[in-house]
Amino acid sequence: MTPLPSPQQLRYLVALAELGHFGRAADACAVSQSTLSAGIIALERQMDAALLERSGGKRPIFTPLGLEVVTRARDALATLAAVTETVQSARAPLSGPLRLGVIPTIGPFLLPRLMPAIAQAHPALKLWLREDQTARLTDDLDAGRLDLLLLALPCDCGEADTTPIATDPFYAAPPRGHRLAANATVELAALAAEPLLLLEDGHCLRGQAQQACGLPAGVTRGEAFAATSLHTLVQMVAGGLGATLLPKLAIDGGVLAGAAVEIRPLAGCGSAPPARTLALAWRPKSPRAAELRGLLPAIQAVV
Repeated sequence: MTPLPSPQQLRYLVALAELGHFGRAADACAVSQSTLSAGIIALERQMDAALLERSGGKRPIFTPLGLEVVTRARDALATLAAVTETVQSARAPLSGPLRLGVIPTIGPFLLPRLMPAIAQAHPALKLWLREDQTARLTDDLDAGRLDLLLLALPCDCGEADTTPIATDPFYAAPPRGHRLAANATVELAALAAEPLLLLEDGHCLRGQAQQACGLPAGVTRGEAFAATSLHTLVQMVAGGLGATLLPKLAIDGGVLAGAAVEIRPLAGCGSAPPARTLALAWRPKSPRAAELRGLLPAIQAVV
């Protein structure tokens, strides 16, 4: 019988690939660096294959075969974790730890209301939160480091299964006293002709705002700097640098906070105003899929 690698050996290998440093990978696995190195060497000998290049450099360099094994190792570890998840979810649905990833354009505005609601509806559930950009969250979901994502569509969600929660319409946000604020609504074409301030690359809201204004990806008008958060974006608008689009969730969540910024509904958008869709995402065929869908009523009630 062919000897199989141990889960610990696979964890060592995946941690090294993700962190790119022997010391940090060892810390992440709660072992010494020598233990991690010995475990990977033992794995190579066991498989009779070179997974790392032995060039003497400080940073690990994986062979092409090593990179393929890392991908397989991630899948294997996720499958092993699913075995435990299946038992736990069957024993006590919506209880114990749940690792939730949320994007920055949702988290600060929804979590203050959502966390108490979930705690009341599911007191045995322990939510661990991580806020990050969509691409990194979906990577963590695929790797099994997160169980559930709260994000906005459209976005590149990889192979994740998604379930829409609510529609979050965009509003025009010009500076106070700006000509765009003179009327009760703002024509989308007029907004697109102004200097349009957006979040920096990597935030899905940037692409969603560009799509809403009919701008090709990467195109901005008069934008010298990109904001790292909606709060910073609002202050840039208040400073007279341009106008922007803000989702209703952030407006209701207090992103304006007394800033000299006006909010106007968009006009000239056809049958429906531009919007993003709030959604939950989890791994395909996750054993907790039915359990995770049980969170929908509590989240939809808050949204």
